[in-house]
Amino acid sequence: MKKLVIMSVLLASGMMFAQEVEPKFEVVDQMVKATYYHDNGQIKEQGFYLDGKLHGKWVSYNENGTRQTTGEYQNGKKVGKWFFWNENSLNEVDFNDSRVADVKKWSREALAKN
Repeated sequence: MKKLVIMSVLLASGMMFAQEVEPKFEVVDQMVKATYYHDNGQIKEQGFYLDGKLHGKWVSYNENGTRQTTGEYQNGKKVGKWFFWNENSLNEVDFNDSRVADVKKWSREALAKN
């Protein structure tokens, strides 16, 4: 019984201190491509840095690999159209110099009709 308790404690503590999946960085066209992961190994977020600032296309995903957000950065600032997905809708947000310029929202039903 004592061995069973010790093994249970060791197993539980091992699960609590499991290492997170380390991010991956690689150089692509004078930028650094960054890939961050959820604890389950699925990609969480992927995009680029230029001179230490977010730059170019960034995409984020939920834990099952479904895309949640797509957008662009320019020298660390959100620009252009960003798309945010959830179970019931799609939000399109236009950014200008990291400020929200316009928001459009579509329901799943409206998207299915198009």
